Amino acid sequence: MSLKLYGYWRSSATYRVRIALNLKGLEYEYVPVHLVKEGGQQHQQGYDRLNPAHLVPTLVDDDEDIILNQSLSIIEYLDERYREPCPLLPAHAVERARVRALAQDIACDIQPLANLRVLNKLQDDGGLSSEQSADWARQWITRGLTAIERRLQTQAGRYCFDFDVTLADVCLIPQVFNGKRFAVDMSQLPLISKIYDQCLSLEAFQKAQPENQPDAP
Repeated sequence: MSLKLYGYWRSSATYRVRIALNLKGLEYEYVPVHLVKEGGQQHQQGYDRLNPAHLVPTLVDDDEDIILNQSLSIIEYLDERYREPCPLLPAHAVERARVRALAQDIACDIQPLANLRVLNKLQDDGGLSSEQSADWARQWITRGLTAIERRLQTQAGRYCFDFDVTLADVCLIPQVFNGKRFAVDMSQLPLISKIYDQCLSLEAFQKAQPENQPDAP
């Protein structure tokens, strides 16, 4: 097995890559990296050699002798190398840019603000309680998803972009999971909720869910 994915069951960035691997029908070895136990296994020497940023996920492809970090980069690599059976980026340049834009809205602007290391910093150095840091996460996730809900009004079909699963859906579903974790009011996001349910009817998304991972408690 040439593909090895290092990740954490609840990491939304790792969740994205799991979905992409499943949609492509690729076999891979999953190597858990617990972000809390032992002071955070991402800080240990063995993982530091793979990812000096001490973040997950990391993908190792032994066939190509390559180590990749950053979930969007990993997913685009997989999409280019294994185009079928489910292309995640459209062939047309304009449509491809639109899909990337929505994916980056999530991966660059929403998710990082509720990242574990950010929440820990708010508590350790900012003096926030766990409830206050959760409120911080909920506020930014709600604000980001509300903007995406508006964007989707003009382009969504069964999924974010018409009737084909794209990189946008691969990023949206883990972010909704994260939003639910922080008690975001999803009743205010009916279109996103509909897309979430449609995606979770697919086996590739079901298998990728955090609770279905071997390192889930």
